[in-house]
Amino acid sequence: MEFTLAKNSPAKPVAFPIFLPLRQSERGALLFFFYIALLGYYHHISKVQIAGQLLLPVLLYSLWSAESKASKAWSRVLRDFGGLGLILLAYWSLGVFHPKPNAQWQNTWIVWDRELLGPLGLRAIIESTSLIPLVLETVYLLLYTLPIFSLLLLYAIGDRPRIHRYLTILLAGTFTVYGLLPHLPVHSPRLIFPETDLPNFSSFPRLINTWVLDHMDISTSVCPSGHVGVAFSNAFALFTVFRKRPLVWRTGFILAAIVYVATIYGRYHYAVDGLLSIGIVFCVWQILEYGSSREA
Repeated sequence: MEFTLAKNSPAKPVAFPIFLPLRQSERGALLFFFYIALLGYYHHISKVQIAGQLLLPVLLYSLWSAESKASKAWSRVLRDFGGLGLILLAYWSLGVFHPKPNAQWQNTWIVWDRELLGPLGLRAIIESTSLIPLVLETVYLLLYTLPIFSLLLLYAIGDRPRIHRYLTILLAGTFTVYGLLPHLPVHSPRLIFPETDLPNFSSFPRLINTWVLDHMDISTSVCPSGHVGVAFSNAFALFTVFRKRPLVWRTGFILAAIVYVATIYGRYHYAVDGLLSIGIVFCVWQILEYGSSREA
């Protein structure tokens, strides 16, 4: 006997009832959280923290299972948007790791950034008008609203299979980037090299960005860039589900590029951080597209 994954799910039946309530994006999320728990054991974090890391995927599975057994229209909507909430949950779960930053990388990458911002003219181009720094900081601030608007757009079209596909690509790319953070320990240039190379323009969005980073960010690492990872995962997901609507996916890539430039100009990240994220997300997207083509 075969079992389907979830009501209205486009995924193919699977042979094991334990996977009954799970969508592809949710299976990936469980793997990520179990990976974090195993990584915590390797890094010798406290047993209480490891227990918490292990309890989280169990709770998530229980919630998804309960929703599948008594699925309603409103619960499916809540489940979809709850998948977006996993992005921040996954990021903050990495806060238990405090690896020693690699000073050699930081000292090398800051030289490259100064070359990019100065002699190569990136800062001069950005600050040619006060509007560009404002746009950069605003888009950076609103990054985590991009997946929300993308999902709302998919709901407006009313195509549930594409909603599931979008979430799979978004979360797979994002979680892969997040999963590498403990292995590439680098601290933000804004903190390691304070009061140097900072933007000459300030704005209200920048004040909010720096406050959020000072009070709500984790100190595990900034490489690869989580912001850039989310932005480009969203862009590639939009490209997949909106191939025939170029205005949509092109906007996604433009906004992702703005986020990347903002991380460099605002000194939130080194240029290498974002470049690595783009490469990782692209590879994940290619693997998922290949897998999808094989199933078709």
